[in-house]
Amino acid sequence: MKTDEYTWIIKNFDELTPHEIYAILRARAEVFVKEQGIRCVDPDGADYSCIHIFSTKNDKICAYLRAYPVDTETIKIGRILAVPHREGIGTALMEYAIKELPNRTGCKKIIMDAQKHAVPFYEKLGFLVTSDEYLEEGIPHVDMCLVCH
Repeated sequence: MKTDEYTWIIKNFDELTPHEIYAILRARAEVFVKEQGIRCVDPDGADYSCIHIFSTKNDKICAYLRAYPVDTETIKIGRILAVPHREGIGTALMEYAIKELPNRTGCKKIIMDAQKHAVPFYEKLGFLVTSDEYLEEGIPHVDMCLVCH
C-alpha cells in the first residue's frame, strides 16, 4: 500500500522472501547493534509469529516494525526503526501501523516497550506511558499503550 511517498509492505513471516528477511535483519543490526550498541541476539524466534511492516528505498529497509498478538485484543509492536532519522518516515510508519494493525488483527490496543528518549514522538501519535522507567539492554524504556479507535 502506498501512502504519500512511501510504499508499505505488510506480511506474515512465511510471506517474506529471503531477500526481504536478509534486508530486515541487516537494517535491525545496523540500527540496534551498530548505531545503538545493543548486544542481544536479535533473531529471537518471535519473528516467525509476527506481522512485519516495512518500506524500502534502493533495496534497503528505510522503515520497519514487527507486531505480534499478546492476547485476542492486544498486539505488541517492536523493533521499530526509521532511517534516515527525523525525516518523517518514522511517523509515516507508525501512522500506517496504527491504521492497519486493527484492520488486519481486530486488536483493540497496541502496546510497546519504548525507549525513553522516544516517548514524546509516540505520545504525539496517541500512545500513553503505562509504566515506570526500567532498563532493557542498558537503555531506559517505558511501557506504552494506544487504544485503537
